[in-house]
Amino acid sequence: MNLEIRTPIGRYGGALSTVRPDDLGALVLRELMKRNASLDPQAVGDVILGCANQAGEDNRNVARMSALLAGLPIEVPGATVNRLCGSGMDAIASGSRMILAGEADVVLAGGTESMSRALYVMSKGATCGPQKLPHAQAGARNYS
Repeated sequence: MNLEIRTPIGRYGGALSTVRPDDLGALVLRELMKRNASLDPQAVGDVILGCANQAGEDNRNVARMSALLAGLPIEVPGATVNRLCGSGMDAIASGSRMILAGEADVVLAGGTESMSRALYVMSKGATCGPQKLPHAQAGARNYS
């Protein structure tokens, strides 16, 4: 079974900016299970989601949180992968390898992110007060 479901691509500060990354992930997982009603949720061997930011709301295991928010059984594990821009693709590849290796029969894999909701970062040694704060999207070392 190979089914693709995705949310629309949003803009920074756009219509999806109020939606948390774990809620976006849960929305897709819930719809996937709805479209495949014959699939027993207990048969899901793992949920693997890519997420590059992992700061703020998505700093914990966003795959596990998305799975729980989607209503998947508590026994279904979740793992979050961070390969920056390739995180979602790596999650899908990891799920495929699990199936090929016989570690799971069903893996739900993809990615979730919200750069609109990402944190701003301060360099080490910075003090509070007026200053230009780079967005977390820029990376921890980009302070030009």
